[in-house]
Amino acid sequence: MRNKGRHLVLLLSVLAAVFAFTACSLAPPAVHSDEHSASVETEISAESRPVEASVPSVSDDSLRSAVDFQHELDSYEPLKDHYSFYFTYKTVHSWWDAVALGMEDAQRQYLEKGITITYEYMAPEGVSAEDQIQRLRMAQKKGYDVIGVDVADEKILSPVLDEMVDSGTKVMTFSSSDASAGCRRIAYVGNTHNYQDGADLTEALCEKLGYKGKVAILVGSAGAPCHEDRARGARDTIAKYGDMEIVATEYDMDSVDLAYDLTVQILKDCPELDGIVCCNMSNPVGAARAVVETGSGAVIVGMDHDEEALRYLSDGVIYCLGVQDCYSIGFDTIQTAVKIADGNLAGELFPEKKNEITTIIFQKDAALMRELLYGEI
Repeated sequence: MRNKGRHLVLLLSVLAAVFAFTACSLAPPAVHSDEHSASVETEISAESRPVEASVPSVSDDSLRSAVDFQHELDSYEPLKDHYSFYFTYKTVHSWWDAVALGMEDAQRQYLEKGITITYEYMAPEGVSAEDQIQRLRMAQKKGYDVIGVDVADEKILSPVLDEMVDSGTKVMTFSSSDASAGCRRIAYVGNTHNYQDGADLTEALCEKLGYKGKVAILVGSAGAPCHEDRARGARDTIAKYGDMEIVATEYDMDSVDLAYDLTVQILKDCPELDGIVCCNMSNPVGAARAVVETGSGAVIVGMDHDEEALRYLSDGVIYCLGVQDCYSIGFDTIQTAVKIADGNLAGELFPEKKNEITTIIFQKDAALMRELLYGEI
C-alpha cells in the first residue's frame, strides 16, 4: 500500500509534466496538473491549533481503505479486443488526475488480458457546461464506443445527454457529478452521497464550534450537482441549530485563487467569522491561505486530498476533510464503460449508480494520508 502511494505521486508528477490533452492508447491517460496546487508553507503550527479529545476516531485500517489501490478486474469477459472511449470532466485539476490513475490501472489490466482500451480524457481549463457540450458533440461524431461526462451543470447537460442517447450514442456519467434525475444516461460511477458528505462535514464543524457561531459556505461551481448538493447538506445542518448563522454563500468556480479572494472579502465583512464549509477540493486551500494570511481563527472543513490541503490539516488550519476514493472511481468507470460498450444495461453486471466511499479525516490522520497518497510524512 505504501509503495502504491509513492507510485501515485510519482505518476502524478511525471505524467502531468509529459502529457496534456492527448488521446490514450496503450500509454497512460493524459494527466493534468493544477497551477494552483503547489504547496504553500503555513505559518501556524500544529501545536497552536491542537486536536480536541472529542474528535471522532478513524482507525489506520479505515484510513488505508479510504483510497483503495488494490483493484482487479471482475469476471466479466468482454466481447471485443479493442474499445475506444471519450471522457470529459469539469475542469483541469489534480482531483481528476487521481481518477485518471484508476483508469490507467484498469487499462493496463485489460491489456494483460489481450484487450486494448484507448480513450481520450479531456476537460476545459475553467468549468463550463457550454464547453462540455461542444466536446460531447465533437466526440459523438467520432463514433466512440462509450462517451462519459462528469456533469458541470445538470440542468444544461441532461437534455443534451438525452438527445445523444436517443440518437444511439452510449452515454454514461462518472466522477463527482451525475445528471438530473430521469436523464437517460445508462449508468453513473462515482459519489452518490454528496448531500450527506456536506451534512457530515458541517455537523463536525457545528460540534467543534459548540453549535453556535457565524459560518460561510464556499460552494464551488454553480450548477454542479456535487457542489450544490454538499452546500444544501451544509445549509440544512446549520438550520437545525438556532445559535448558528450562515453569513455568506459564495461560488468560487473550483478556483483556489477565487476561493482565496472570496474568503479574504468574507473575513473583511465579518471578521468574527467562526467557520467555513468548503464544498470542493479547491476551496479548502484558498480558504486556508486566507485564514493564515489574515490570522483568522475561523474553523475550516472541506473536501478531498489536495496535498496542500493535507498540509493545512496537519497544521490544524483545516479541521477535517472528506476524502473521496478517486482511484476506485476511475477503475470502476473503465470496467463499466466496457460493459456498456458491449450493449449491456444496468442490472446484474453493473448497477445504475455505482457508489464510492468518502472518509472524513482529521489532523491526527493527515500524516498517514499524506504518506499513502504522496509518499511523504
